[in-house]
Amino acid sequence: MELYLDSVDLKEIETAFELGFLTGLTTTPTFMHREGVKDIDGMILRLADMVPILQVEALGNNADEVVKEAHRLIGLGLDKTKTVFKIPVSLEGVKACKKLTDEGCMVNIHLVYTLQQAYMAMAAGATYVCPLVGRLQDQGHDALSLVEQCVEAVNYYGYNAKIMFSSVRHAEHVRNAINIGVHTITVPWKVMKNLTDNNFTTVGTQQFVEHTKLMTVKVADIMRTTNPTVKLADTVLDATVAMTESGFGAVAVVDEQAQLKGIFTDGDLRRQLKADGKDVLQKKMADLTFNPPITVEADDLLHVAVDLIKEKSVDNLIVLEQGKLKGMLDVQDFIEQGLMG
Repeated sequence: MELYLDSVDLKEIETAFELGFLTGLTTTPTFMHREGVKDIDGMILRLADMVPILQVEALGNNADEVVKEAHRLIGLGLDKTKTVFKIPVSLEGVKACKKLTDEGCMVNIHLVYTLQQAYMAMAAGATYVCPLVGRLQDQGHDALSLVEQCVEAVNYYGYNAKIMFSSVRHAEHVRNAINIGVHTITVPWKVMKNLTDNNFTTVGTQQFVEHTKLMTVKVADIMRTTNPTVKLADTVLDATVAMTESGFGAVAVVDEQAQLKGIFTDGDLRRQLKADGKDVLQKKMADLTFNPPITVEADDLLHVAVDLIKEKSVDNLIVLEQGKLKGMLDVQDFIEQGLMG
């Protein structure tokens, strides 16, 4: 099934065609007017340079005028092998279609609302026959049945026409088109860009990314450059300031030789304040008792660190490098990496 973009928004077009597999672009005078286009010919030529196939309107009061307009557009520089002339269905429209297709031009007979209209377009040699599904459904008609009948007519009688599913309003329309077996669909970018979305896919992808990180990324790779430490001679107030400035919920406590002696956490601070009041802020770190810190090596993979955090129910890990203090990891570091789901 060919996939066209239905737009005249230049940014949308540039973004959509970066996908690399769209068949072409459909436009309408209404889109041009809505976008405030003043130089229509200039815009048409610009669009033709941006896309593989451009479908553009050729209007006139009769068949001769429609053909003349198509010739005028070719004269501007459009390549007729890469241009489809869109003509509203009517007796004069299908007459113009026959003339243009006999000349080797491609034609889209559109604004089709009945099977009879579609048949006349097929018989006239239209390259595309274009029922407007959304508009028909807005009026309470069974548009999907019409599209299905058009596809069956092409397949049964062997017409060269491609049925184009148009006036797409939502992703369900794309699924309808696939199920019916249309040859072509033209889709607005707001619908097209969401066609690959699915919550289960998102969750699965996040799990794959998370598990890949756990097995390939090292602790050192996600460490912050900040390494909050206090010495045994420093006060609880000093530790509180160091925690606040670093953004960690803990500080490492070291002796004068920078050997690790323990870890002081914001939880420890709250417990000390509750037990001794604000006077505790002047206590020396040497006067406190510390639980042994949970440590991890800088070269360990992240799954080792995550397992320790979960197993020990702690928010902070001390990171060592060959036995020496390297830094610290906070549970928030893992959350930011999407590793604590």
